[in-house]
Amino acid sequence: MKIAIASDHAGFRYKEKIKEHLLGLGYEVRDFGTDSEDSVDYPRFIRPAAEAVSRGECDQGIVLGGSGNGEAITANKVHGIRCAVCWNTESARLAREHNNANMISLGQRMMTGEEALQIVGTWLSARFEGGRHEKRIAQIEEV
Repeated sequence: MKIAIASDHAGFRYKEKIKEHLLGLGYEVRDFGTDSEDSVDYPRFIRPAAEAVSRGECDQGIVLGGSGNGEAITANKVHGIRCAVCWNTESARLAREHNNANMISLGQRMMTGEEALQIVGTWLSARFEGGRHEKRIAQIEEV
């Protein structure tokens, strides 16, 4: 599985931590930047990651920032992306099971590094339940 990952300066440390963790688990990771904690405009990095997921070049994506909100908003502007802001493992599980989120957004200022890794692990291992949720997903994608 190939995972796109991107962050702004406020999410850089966790991006690197998550990337290292995923590589250690055998995932292929495509890093869209940023490459330091120097201040940057996040859409420059988040949008290309979301576009790679949308085009099928990456299976899923993880974006990070200070709160994760701006990154999710940017990713969700790309057709076919369902990016959920996740703040704990339960929100990550539900994002996949109920919304079939193909991207998640995390806020480095909102959680510990260990919590971020747990959220990513939960999201990656959860499966879309389908059924009653499929109609809602189709309606979301029409917008």
